[in-house]
Amino acid sequence: MPVAVVTGGSKGLGRALALALAERGWSLVLTARGAGELAEAGRAAEGLGGVVRTVAGDVADAGHRGAVVAAARALGGVDLLVNNASALGASPLVALAGLDTAGLREALETNVVAAHGLVRQALPLLRAAPAGAVVSVSSDAAVEAYPTWGGYGASKAALDHWSAVLGVEEPGLRVWAVDPGDLRTELYRAAVPDDPDEAGRPEPESVVPAFLRLLDERPASGRYRAAALLEAAVDGAGR
Repeated sequence: MPVAVVTGGSKGLGRALALALAERGWSLVLTARGAGELAEAGRAAEGLGGVVRTVAGDVADAGHRGAVVAAARALGGVDLLVNNASALGASPLVALAGLDTAGLREALETNVVAAHGLVRQALPLLRAAPAGAVVSVSSDAAVEAYPTWGGYGASKAALDHWSAVLGVEEPGLRVWAVDPGDLRTELYRAAVPDDPDEAGRPEPESVVPAFLRLLDERPASGRYRAAALLEAAVDGAGR
């Protein structure tokens, strides 16, 4: 039974992906800061047949990352590591002139440094897996200059480049950075609480098939857009 580690696994995209993997028979190690929501997500995944371990804590903490990897090792290893946990740096978002260095540091620590630390600890297990893969959840803010998204976007741009280099350095793995597109999540509501169009955004579950397609087809390491993956899947099914 393959094992996936999903950070930020208590809600939003992380939870949706975890449930989809549980339905496919994956074992899961889920981590997030909110213990109550994390426990609920774990029970939901177990209800779908998954073997689940939940490890509450902050991925920015090295000791917590060690506990996450230890939990995965006890289940048999790490076949997939999903870097989904994210920090905005300011909530609501502010222009760069108003973003203090502590906020920028928080975004970089959670979105980049924690991902690096977790992968470093899990790398021996990923290398030993039959089909090891790392997924880093990116953002269109990594490539577009949106006002107020500078700190968060900079951290995701760094995550993209880090993922690209890891893919080159670890040719035996698949390393994918994935832009899921605009979704209706608590993170987005915290970033832009007064957005009148927020209710019209798609739910996280809508893009899960794009992530599953990566796992099924294992394309080359690189950066992918969920919308393009979904569109290609539809086109292929129509032929």
